[in-house]
Amino acid sequence: QVQFVESGGGLVQPGGSLRLSCAASGTIFSIYNMGWYRQAPGKQRELVAGISSGGSTYYADSVKGRFTISRDNFKKMVTLQMNTLKPEDTAVYYCNVRPNPFSWGQGTQVTVSS
Repeated sequence: QVQFVESGGGLVQPGGSLRLSCAASGTIFSIYNMGWYRQAPGKQRELVAGISSGGSTYYADSVKGRFTISRDNFKKMVTLQMNTLKPEDTAVYYCNVRPNPFSWGQGTQVTVSS
C-alpha cells in the first residue's frame, strides 16, 4: 500500500503556472505507474497525466502541451508542472497509482481565476 500527500496548489490567474508535488510513503513506490487526477465541482474525477514505472508519459488531450509530469523514485515524489493555466483547469488535484488507485489523499486545490 502507498499513501500520498499532495501540495503546491493555489490561486493563479489565467495563463499562469503552478507546480504540484506528491510525496508518497511506502517502500515500493518505483514499481507503480503513477498519475495525476483532478476533480472539478460537480464532475467526476479524471486522469490528466500519467507516468509509468519506466518513465513513459500520458496526457489527456485537454492538458497536452501545457502540463508535464515527472517522477523521482529515490525521493518517492511525482510532480506536475502546469503552464498556461485556464479557468477550466480549476479542480482539486490528486496523485495516485494507475490504473487501479489506492485510497485517495486530501488533494490540493487549484483555482484559475482573474
